[in-house]
Amino acid sequence: MKNLTFVSFDVGNRVAAHALHVGDRINTAGFEAEVLSAVPLAIKVGVNGVAVLFRYGVAVLVGLSATEEAKFMESLASRIGGKLAVYEEETAIIELANDRLDQVPAGGPIHVKEMSAERLLVVADVLAKSVVLAHGEREVAKVFEVIEPFARELADHGRTRRDRKGVLKLIGNALLVQHRLSGRVAITEKPDALWDRPDLERLYARLEDEYELKERVDALNQKLAVIAETANTLADIIDTRRSLRLELIVVLLIAFEIVMTFYQIFAGRGH
Repeated sequence: MKNLTFVSFDVGNRVAAHALHVGDRINTAGFEAEVLSAVPLAIKVGVNGVAVLFRYGVAVLVGLSATEEAKFMESLASRIGGKLAVYEEETAIIELANDRLDQVPAGGPIHVKEMSAERLLVVADVLAKSVVLAHGEREVAKVFEVIEPFARELADHGRTRRDRKGVLKLIGNALLVQHRLSGRVAITEKPDALWDRPDLERLYARLEDEYELKERVDALNQKLAVIAETANTLADIIDTRRSLRLELIVVLLIAFEIVMTFYQIFAGRGH
């Protein structure tokens, strides 16, 4: 069982949670702030704001004004590794439920029984995974844009003029997305807060369904499999073409050697 440290706090009855995928990783060590949770790191920001930081490069800011967000992100900049040129963002509204039940209505505010640290951490976990998935979906879409000309060339001409370097880039981009999703983020794993609060399983399950985490992971994995298969096919085609060129060069060299041999023979007889 994982040990988490929670500190009580008050963020009001209605707050906005703003998730930003800022880079490949965030250094969460040595923050000089009031720590509300150790795993993931949640710290108090301003009067009633909370920042939840995930090592895989996502910051979820709860209850911060635009000015407070800008100031905090500026202070966080030196801790971001592999900073993204364009941040992936998602915002959700969290409301204190009147009927005292955790509810996640489709397209509406997230209703929580109480504004506890554990509940906010569950919401932050789902939002963080959602923005990472959105970034992965964007990157995979870019790879498919590159694949399309390959496929069109093969369909129209039965061959491709692309070199091996381009194919290797395809494989590299696919591997990066796959590594982020399975190695760093672990989309399918439940948040650490549920180890101490199994009663929040239903809230997490509803959020997981609302943001379609499992479906999006499956769709991404299928696309990554298509990319890998396409890249392997193109690599085989390029290798075959290269082998044919090498064989042709060898044949030409042998033919040249034969010609030179006959020339030397006839030249010797004439002498």
